[in-house]
Amino acid sequence: MSKRDFYEILGVAKTASADEIKKAYRKVAMQFHPDRNPGDKVAEDKFKEAAEAYEVLSDQDKKAQYDRYGHAGVSGAGRPGGGGRGGMNMDDIFSNFGDVFGEDVFGDFFGGQGRRGQSGGRSRGIRGSNLRIKLKLNFEEIAKGASKTVKVKKHISCSTCGGNGAKDKSSFQSCGTCGGSGQVRKVTNTFLGQMQTVTACPTCNGDGNIITAKCTTCKGDGRVYGEETVTLDIPAGVQEGMQLNLSGRGNIGEKGGPPGDLIILIEEEAHPHLQRDGLNVVYDLFISFPEAVFGTQVEIPTIDGKAKIKIPQGTQGGKIFRLKGKGFPEVNNNYEKGDQLIHVNVWVPQNLTTDEKGMVEKMQTSSNFEPKPDKNDKSFFERVKEMFG
Repeated sequence: MSKRDFYEILGVAKTASADEIKKAYRKVAMQFHPDRNPGDKVAEDKFKEAAEAYEVLSDQDKKAQYDRYGHAGVSGAGRPGGGGRGGMNMDDIFSNFGDVFGEDVFGDFFGGQGRRGQSGGRSRGIRGSNLRIKLKLNFEEIAKGASKTVKVKKHISCSTCGGNGAKDKSSFQSCGTCGGSGQVRKVTNTFLGQMQTVTACPTCNGDGNIITAKCTTCKGDGRVYGEETVTLDIPAGVQEGMQLNLSGRGNIGEKGGPPGDLIILIEEEAHPHLQRDGLNVVYDLFISFPEAVFGTQVEIPTIDGKAKIKIPQGTQGGKIFRLKGKGFPEVNNNYEKGDQLIHVNVWVPQNLTTDEKGMVEKMQTSSNFEPKPDKNDKSFFERVKEMFG
């Protein structure tokens, strides 16, 4: 089943401002919040769907990629491990997007059973940073799509302490400031009356516990510098400069915090014979003067091998032949493909023997060799405009 448009999910236009997107997400998420719809799987899926849409549209880089390339441009968006749309789970959503609703409006609005109530009063540490890597692809890989395995050096979870930063289970004690809840409440007097806000505890940073003895491997950070092997599924039709987002495969966060994203920057490897122009592939074919006069059959390179084409007799320099569907696929619609365009160049020899010069001089006096362009023939610029326009 294909994914719905992110703008449609939130009910906003592509021109919507960041504030409008935030308000729209808040409205949809409040409508389908699981505390308002207990046991409703459809509402839960819509809640996760809205979070996935907001994750992309609230990030300028991801939004730009989505606007240009659609879902393929943010491939992997959504946190892993949730089983919902995009793989986002409830802890990820509440941890990453709870601030959209105020300090902790979920907890206050739904009687304390919201974000922190569901996770036992514990935050998930500090979110890890994003990583960027460059991935070079050749023309064939771009045309067909590719699966690439790369090794990424990054912060990974400490295997000694499991990412919590403590020496052992006995190295935790309940935070005295928040009493282990991970949050503190503050009452402020306003002209509307008393208003209560809930914030993460400044002493334990919302964790609810204090570490009394740090892990000797990671020194309490919960992570170490290591290496991970990542498999990247690259969709067909990507272009130079395009960025793909693989959520949750960046640096792991501190003290069990959620990971950042892995951003893949696409680079195109130069082809020895072909050039890319959007979805089209361009090839410069050079033929000799006799071949142009008598016609010939030539073998030319294509993205996926070679092809033979017939050059009719009397072919003029500048002629453009088209191989339909031999270009690149559209990244969001692999059924739509560009063409291969063959630009014919008639090679003029530069060093002639005495005999060859004599033959050419005889041709020069023949009326058959005088330029006689057909008035119905399109100019070079018209042909280019027709091909690329």
